[in-house]
Amino acid sequence: MPQGEPTIDQIDALVAPATPHFAYQLRARVEELVLDLPEEHEVRRYAEQQMELLDRLGHASTKAHEGPRVHRDVPGWEEIPSSAPADEPLPRR
Repeated sequence: MPQGEPTIDQIDALVAPATPHFAYQLRARVEELVLDLPEEHEVRRYAEQQMELLDRLGHASTKAHEGPRVHRDVPGWEEIPSSAPADEPLPRR
């Protein structure tokens, strides 16, 4: 059964509950959802932004959209491998 053209709400439904553990699986689903849309399509451009967020989330521990941040001067911060939020992910190795 045809589902019609993807929407921003569908992209949000996939990305909103994302966690680092499932970021790349969700990214693949978002990419597949908009694969047939033209590059200039509003929904595809939005999906590409969300895929970038999911890429960063895959190297982070949280999306960090809400709540206070832990101060990075806390002793041991550098030794915590999953201490980075998605907007400042750890460097790729």
